[in-house]
Amino acid sequence: MTGVRSTSRASGLPIAPGLRVLMLSDVYFPRVNGVSTSIQTFRAALANLGIQVTLVAPDYPNSEKGNDERRVMRVASRAVPGDPEDRLMSLRALHHLDRVLAGTSFDLVHVQTPFAAHYASLRLARKRQLPCLATYHTHFEEYLAHYVPLLPPSWLRAAARTLARRQCNALDAVVVPSEPMRDTLREYGVRVPLQVIPTGLPASQFARGDGMRFCVRHGISSRRRVVLFVGRAAHEKNIGFLLNMLARARVAEPELLLVVAADGPALRDLRSQATALGLEAHVLFVGYLDRNTELRDCYAAAEVFVFGSQTETQGLVLLEALASGLPVLAIAALGTRSIVDPGRGAVAAATTPDAFAEQLTDLLGNRQRLAELAAAGPSFAREWAADRPARQLAGLYRSLIAHRASRGPRQRELTPSVEAGSMTVEGTT
Repeated sequence: MTGVRSTSRASGLPIAPGLRVLMLSDVYFPRVNGVSTSIQTFRAALANLGIQVTLVAPDYPNSEKGNDERRVMRVASRAVPGDPEDRLMSLRALHHLDRVLAGTSFDLVHVQTPFAAHYASLRLARKRQLPCLATYHTHFEEYLAHYVPLLPPSWLRAAARTLARRQCNALDAVVVPSEPMRDTLREYGVRVPLQVIPTGLPASQFARGDGMRFCVRHGISSRRRVVLFVGRAAHEKNIGFLLNMLARARVAEPELLLVVAADGPALRDLRSQATALGLEAHVLFVGYLDRNTELRDCYAAAEVFVFGSQTETQGLVLLEALASGLPVLAIAALGTRSIVDPGRGAVAAATTPDAFAEQLTDLLGNRQRLAELAAAGPSFAREWAADRPARQLAGLYRSLIAHRASRGPRQRELTPSVEAGSMTVEGTT
């Protein structure tokens, strides 16, 4: 490792008293995905409870740091072959992470991803004799075949289950976003405690945007019936299913327009599929949108949020749509069931393009039903406010710390915790 460069920005805020958590992740903003959103939401909510979270995450080239870069350590990274979005943190830098953090003390280590960050977290936690837990965000079993097409899907599923079981059982506990995901890990043979704690919604998520402003910006006529998908343009998100559905639904709704606010590895294939289906006038790809500005306008411009993924561990984007007053039509599978099945702002969708298309056109033709769903969504979404999951997570932290303490004396750092700002850990892989 060549050194540490610190660019700490003093905010004038004192460090909140209470627990000190070291959190590690192989992804974080500016990389847009559910893991980044979950980390950001929990860090802010835990800070309100007096819990200080220092995050270790990759450094991304040519990117501006976000507003929540306080106490974020950026580790030098390199590109992942075949994946333009993600980064591999320097293994050498991670190996020396404990030395870099010699001036800090922590009560617990929380890992968010099962790659380099997982092994670095275990190594550091064991060295300091701290409890270590993980959040299991992604159901890898269901989509590895999209990324490793040369290997048999059955072999990939077995390998994913084996790796998940080994990694989880090496921890003190695992957080899962939904009950179906908890049950899945139990079926894998995970024996450590599994705590269901979904990612909540920050209060800012309930702010309404300006739909007309979005339509004007993107040249969308007032005659169009706009439906929306927000997420990552990845094969497991099943956006191709939505395009097949759209090809059928536009027959009954000639003014139908699907806005796809997404980017990712499947985008080129999706554009080609839309062209092959003759949907150029019915699909608008707008890429990732700023969450605090244009994405809110985008939600406000749509009449229905459509979602075809069957691999979600939670489906946080569905809650975001409901919070904005946008009715949801989504397949209820795995983690999305707890959001869709109550029927408060959401409708469970069929799993075939034809039936899904019929449901969508029926909804668009029933303005009273749309209004009822739009009114029900925000109140249901408020039940998922970020403060409650944060309190649950804080309780789990304290129970793990108490359990570790009951097993005998453990080594602790004697120096006071420093207020880490935005730092870059440099090194080579």
